[in-house]
Amino acid sequence: MTVATPSSLYADLQVDAIPDAQLAPLTWYGIGGKADVLISPRDVASLSMLMRRCHRDQIPVRVLGSGANLLVCDSGVDGVVIRLNAPAFKSVEYNQYGRVEALRAWGGAATEQLITELARRGLAGLEQMAGIPSSIGGALRMNAGGKFGSIGDAVHSVNVLQHDGSERIYLRESLSFDYRHTNIPEGIILWGVFELKESTTLEVRARLKEYFNYKRATQPMADSSSGCMFKNPLLHDGTRVSAGKLIDMAGLKGLRVGSAWVSPVHGNFISVEKTGARASDVAALVEEITTRVFDAHGITLEREVVFWGTDIE
Repeated sequence: MTVATPSSLYADLQVDAIPDAQLAPLTWYGIGGKADVLISPRDVASLSMLMRRCHRDQIPVRVLGSGANLLVCDSGVDGVVIRLNAPAFKSVEYNQYGRVEALRAWGGAATEQLITELARRGLAGLEQMAGIPSSIGGALRMNAGGKFGSIGDAVHSVNVLQHDGSERIYLRESLSFDYRHTNIPEGIILWGVFELKESTTLEVRARLKEYFNYKRATQPMADSSSGCMFKNPLLHDGTRVSAGKLIDMAGLKGLRVGSAWVSPVHGNFISVEKTGARASDVAALVEEITTRVFDAHGITLEREVVFWGTDIE
């Protein structure tokens, strides 16, 4: 165990800490081992001090968002896992004067709840995130999105808590949002400011319904999975090809390794058994898919899902 003693790391801070915390229930796959310690800070000051101490003591830090784009290895992970689930990190604030043109959403806020509230208020700008389970911080970190756009389309600025405990705000002009990638520096995303447009509740809800229906028709929504396992690869001519299509063309739908299999509905989804599933089976299946797709098409797939732990990283 690499974590410093509680008295030196977090006992004097405003945090909720769980040693040897089970991570599986906090992920969409529902599998994986424990964290040395799971810490939920109650305020920014405590989070800042915790980051500073971990940096000083060279303790690994990971941030757990909604758990939808994550696979935790069976043996768990060392160091500190931070969860921004306290009220201070889940708030959403709108500009106070004149028309509503922007909001600030903290990193632990749930994207699904936010877009529902925006629809109620008749505010447009983030409908492209419909059906994409994520925290705001996690969505910003990977520029989450889909067929209808990404979260980066609406970003005005981002505040990052750096490893030394200091904060830095990055304006849109200094940021780039590419396919499942941003240049947001390392650290914990405290909040993002997003640009909005006034619309009507009916119009916003109509777009949300369209986007949700598309996902329901094309993805195995009822399965235990983490969403798309691979990024859509970039070809030499600058176009992207569907990873799911490449997997399908390689004849891999339904391919199984132990408790994990390629969804027959969408080739880019790996599903697992509801009980008794193992992260090692998912990792082995990912490796097998990568090898077979390269053999069939000469294209190397890159994971979109984040893997935690030395057993599978």
